[in-house]
Amino acid sequence: MGDTLPTIRVAAVQAAPVLLDREATTEKACRLIREAGAEGARIIGFPEGFIPCHPLWYHFHPASSGRSRQLASRLFLNSVEIPSATTDLLCEAARDTRAYVVMGLCERLAGTTGTMYNSQLFIGPDGQIIGRRRKIMPTLGERIVHALGSGEGLRPVETEFGPLSGLMCGENSNPLATFTLMAMGTRIHVASWPSHFTENESMIETIQMSTRALAYQGAMFVINSVGLVSDDMIDVLAVTDADRLFLTRRQQEPGGASVISPRGQIIAGPMPPGEGLLYADIDLAQIVTRKTVQDFAGHYNRPDLFKLMLDVRQQAQFRPAEASPNEIANAGPLELQPPAPVAKRLNSPSE
Repeated sequence: MGDTLPTIRVAAVQAAPVLLDREATTEKACRLIREAGAEGARIIGFPEGFIPCHPLWYHFHPASSGRSRQLASRLFLNSVEIPSATTDLLCEAARDTRAYVVMGLCERLAGTTGTMYNSQLFIGPDGQIIGRRRKIMPTLGERIVHALGSGEGLRPVETEFGPLSGLMCGENSNPLATFTLMAMGTRIHVASWPSHFTENESMIETIQMSTRALAYQGAMFVINSVGLVSDDMIDVLAVTDADRLFLTRRQQEPGGASVISPRGQIIAGPMPPGEGLLYADIDLAQIVTRKTVQDFAGHYNRPDLFKLMLDVRQQAQFRPAEASPNEIANAGPLELQPPAPVAKRLNSPSE
């Protein structure tokens, strides 16, 4: 009879955070996880920076203004350590629903008072943290408050349904980052998005253009999870009447959450305006059908011509002076376990 691949239900979250309130947003996230789980979702994707919010004020407030600095301080004080009481609650919700959860959050290093990362947290159905990745290059205003991520987290996590990966916003258009995930065999990918871009760029068009291409080229399913603009966000973010009009208009537009097939087709969504959960039942056998034609990280590639090197070392800011040069070169970051090998060559899933 041969092998079979399952059909599973996935859920894309389209919602706004409780602005700059870690505890309230975590409570909302857990409620959404349990709601999606009750509807049979096995994989649940959340927007970028959902807990406690994304630093969108830099679209409107001058970066060095007192207001921006005040909001950035609140962002840090409401950011999430991994692990922490916040992640314990998220893990409990995932365990209760037996679902994989990909959560967008603003992460801070334990014991620090300034360094943050734009991160995705991967939680398994047993309630254990199974992965964490940090955005490799913050975009626009994110660069003021978020540090650079490393290649260490640029890999899928293993699930019973095959490799599950994630990228945020503009990363989903980064050809080297997306090829890295293709080469590692991604089957299901969570693309996490904020609530809006700048006024001259359409959120809906960008999401569809970039992730339909990603799904088609990578022969993968893509879950687009999108943030929304709340009334509280408008009150905090808007500086001028034009700002308020723009944010109100975005609030009234379709959110954009969707699910894309390996053929690049939209099979669920885009969601209309308002908060909610978008569901899709995805047949993983469609990946095989697509890859028999073109597998760009497999038989349809030319590893004799093209090679990609990924440096998986985590970048450390500090080393004790008494350490030898060799120890400094090979040591992992102080706060985490020793790093993976220096580099991994990515040609095809078989390598």
